[in-house]
Amino acid sequence: MKFAPGMEPERYELDAPLPYRFSFARRTFFKSVGAGIVVLGLLEKAVAQESGRRGGGRRPAPQDIGAYLHIGEDGQITVYSGKAEVGQNIRTSLAQAVAEELRVPAASVRMVMADTEVTPYDAGTFGSRTTPDMARTLRRVAAAAREILIDLAAEEWKVDRASIKVVDGKIIDEKSKQNIDFGKLTKSQKLTKAVPENPSTAVPAGKSAPKANADQIVTGRHKYSSDVRLPGMLHGKVLRPSAFKAELVSADTSAVTDATVVQDGNFLGVVATNDLLATRALKAIKAEWKAAEQISHKDLFAHLKKRARPSEGGRGGHRTGSVKEGLEGADVRNSQTYTVAYIAHAPLEPRAAVAQWEGDKLTVWTGTQRPFGVRGDLASAFKISENNVRVIVPDTGSGYGGKHSGEAAIEAARLARTAGKPVKLVWTREEEFTWAYFRPAGVIEISSGVRKDGTLTAWECHNYNSGTSALRTPYSVP
Repeated sequence: MKFAPGMEPERYELDAPLPYRFSFARRTFFKSVGAGIVVLGLLEKAVAQESGRRGGGRRPAPQDIGAYLHIGEDGQITVYSGKAEVGQNIRTSLAQAVAEELRVPAASVRMVMADTEVTPYDAGTFGSRTTPDMARTLRRVAAAAREILIDLAAEEWKVDRASIKVVDGKIIDEKSKQNIDFGKLTKSQKLTKAVPENPSTAVPAGKSAPKANADQIVTGRHKYSSDVRLPGMLHGKVLRPSAFKAELVSADTSAVTDATVVQDGNFLGVVATNDLLATRALKAIKAEWKAAEQISHKDLFAHLKKRARPSEGGRGGHRTGSVKEGLEGADVRNSQTYTVAYIAHAPLEPRAAVAQWEGDKLTVWTGTQRPFGVRGDLASAFKISENNVRVIVPDTGSGYGGKHSGEAAIEAARLARTAGKPVKLVWTREEEFTWAYFRPAGVIEISSGVRKDGTLTAWECHNYNSGTSALRTPYSVP
């Protein structure tokens, strides 16, 4: 099956409901970067897979112009990408792609990534699409910037642009030997240009580049979400239910000291001046829960098969020919049932978030592969405009597909709303393995027929609950 660029066949968690909906109601890019060259790119027609999908529908990615690159008066090259660094080293590889086009060292390119207020929209960092898609986009953007520099130099020197080259961060006229730094060409002007359809890009050099921020990582100075510190910041904890989908009946918080209790429907948490006090306060709460009906492990797969909907890979989808006739005409027939357990994504860095409210404006620092999606989740949970929500993603300690949803961000924001101060919430490893989004369990049934010469005559595959990936065989089967 063929999928649009940047889209994965399955992203189960995008269809999961929001963990909370609370009861209370209710871009300055060009001003911030200053003079210089700004290169704009028409955002790709991508995939309908943003926060609107949680409501059951899909919406296309925005088609507006996004700013990807800025060369300042001081010559500083800054690149903006909605992609998130989750340990796959794209902060280095994307900077290297830009550096090769602008003929500068990769270390001279500053990457600003995954910040919904200043980076172009991006559906998410998944499916191994950053290098084939985003690196290609940034090469085009950087190539357009290089052509702008050459045009400016040709006009400045009144020479044929064919004699101008870009070498080691300078513009050089090979005939007159004149040269000038990038920044000096702008002359305090704000110059903008959209990326042409097919700019001439360089052949990738294929050379290694030092890992960005490597010295900070090996010395422990690199900042992740759990390292964010804000003035007056408090620490939060959330009381987890006794079982999945359990409803909070009552909570005795009289024994809680040195902490503030926050309750909103089924949500119950505490905030305190440090993590230890918050942990003690949480343990002091005596809560009564009404558990929903639980399915035992031995009954799980029968339950999943019985409850599966066609959209989840049930008895539906692609059909060709007659399976019955194909099986009857086979020399050998095989059938098998496979089961897939619930699997934790188990990222190296548990979920963490720091949330700060300034009036109706919410800013959250959190580790996620999908900052714009989490922005939408926050806006939905708190019934505010996405324009009032900013999500900033510090470099994140892995995701493995499990950090598309924004549970920790929503929880930290709810606690901060009541506290009136910034709140940091860091999940424990136990919470990560118990309450984070799991890969769905499933039942997969396959029947097949084959002739003695190895030709497939029939192939029937059904997947209940865990998606439609690999249902279609790549082989020709009548």
